[in-house]
Amino acid sequence: MADADIDTILRTFRTIAVVGMSKDPSKEAHRVPAYLKEHGYRVIPVNPTATEILGEKAYPNLAAVPDPYELVEVFRPSDQVGPVVDEAIRHGKAKAIWMQLGIANQAAAAKARAAGLVVVENRCMRTEHQLRAAPPP
Repeated sequence: MADADIDTILRTFRTIAVVGMSKDPSKEAHRVPAYLKEHGYRVIPVNPTATEILGEKAYPNLAAVPDPYELVEVFRPSDQVGPVVDEAIRHGKAKAIWMQLGIANQAAAAKARAAGLVVVENRCMRTEHQLRAAPPP
């Protein structure tokens, strides 16, 4: 993953479908999207067990999200990333897949790249944003 690709994602992709977003404020799957929302990104929770997170309506899966989004951020175990990537490709809204820190799936990443998506694996989006001091929208 080239730093230029991460810069592009952070500076231009403003709407993020967050798969596996948590209602629990003690979890990174809640804290990272909360940070991103505080910094001007629109977060769309994708969690089948929630109806709302951070004041945003939650959806059970990517297919149910009616609004456009550019990025899919994944907070699911590495072995569950494949179906998320398949769904993102099938619905054609995403331009990139971001597998949060600790999450990597080479097969899913290759499939996403073959479909034309930019892929980030095993990196924290909050940390990358802080390191680059991305300007507000």
